[in-house]
Amino acid sequence: MIRINLVLLLAVLASALYLVSVQYDSRRLFSDLDKARSTARRLEADNERLQVEKRAQATPLRVEKLAQERLQMRTVTPAITHYVRDNTESATVASSGEKAAPQGDPRAAGRAP
Repeated sequence: MIRINLVLLLAVLASALYLVSVQYDSRRLFSDLDKARSTARRLEADNERLQVEKRAQATPLRVEKLAQERLQMRTVTPAITHYVRDNTESATVASSGEKAAPQGDPRAAGRAP
């Protein structure tokens, strides 16, 4: 009888120690989960703030202003437009004996040979 009581006492003590360990792990995991959730909320807020800043920085007016100030770019006018022609002799001869327009020539688009 004493042996059975002793075995039962040891089983109850082992069970109590295991219960304390499980509760400790549970509280630790809950604390970690709470920290992770607060970090996720902070990161979401930072992401939203950065998206707003990105949209504010990419406005067409601001981009044009930076292009003019930092890159010394200017708006295009017909007075400063330069057209470049391709004068290579890589044109092929058409079957009628005429010289065909070089490939990529926009003036030749829509014309049949």
